[in-house]
Amino acid sequence: MISIVIPAYNVAEHLKNVITALLDIKNVEIIIAEDGSLDGTKEIAEELAKKYENVILTGSSKRSGKGGAIKRGFEISKGDVVGFMDADESIGIKDLKNLLDALADADADVNANVDAVIASRWLKASKITKKQPLRRRVASRVFNILIRLIFNLPFKDTQCGAKVFKKEVIKDILSEIKANGFEFDVELLWKLKNRGYKIKEVPITWKHEERSSFKLSYAPQMLLSLLKIRVASWK
Repeated sequence: MISIVIPAYNVAEHLKNVITALLDIKNVEIIIAEDGSLDGTKEIAEELAKKYENVILTGSSKRSGKGGAIKRGFEISKGDVVGFMDADESIGIKDLKNLLDALADADADVNANVDAVIASRWLKASKITKKQPLRRRVASRVFNILIRLIFNLPFKDTQCGAKVFKKEVIKDILSEIKANGFEFDVELLWKLKNRGYKIKEVPITWKHEERSSFKLSYAPQMLLSLLKIRVASWK
């Protein structure tokens, strides 16, 4: 079984499209981690969970953050492979399937030893069909450079919203992850790398979504939270 967690905060416009497309994946368990939305997302999620037996809703009365929502979803997942994907349709289901196929192909190759596959917007083979505004592109690149330096991570894109993992590696590190916001991805990858797990970065087709729940103003707080996590690791 494959478990895909969809962190869902104010995505009423996109959620039904995303879930319907995900149902095309064989043996999939879809976990909507609703996160205190104010736009009708919760009601749409409830409707989908009633309609489809493999769609599960885990809710929150108040916002816990992207990371908090994903952790809730991971904790109840039953799949041998688990992953998450943003609900804003910036990434297509075809690309998520490519990530799952890459993990399955690696699993079939005893010499590959890949434990996680992550999507990347910044590989040469990636395609951007709708670019971010210049200010966000610059901020994204600067953030990524800082993160690579602070955490010694080799990845070109830590924040792209599609990642899949072998269930056992998530079980190994989930309880140790402190981040609940958008910085969750960085801490997750860092913890996996420190445990010696192998992570593969693959290109995708991606488009900027104007109504994304991520705001550029969150970046300083993300960086501060990550610095605290890094400093705490030195004690």
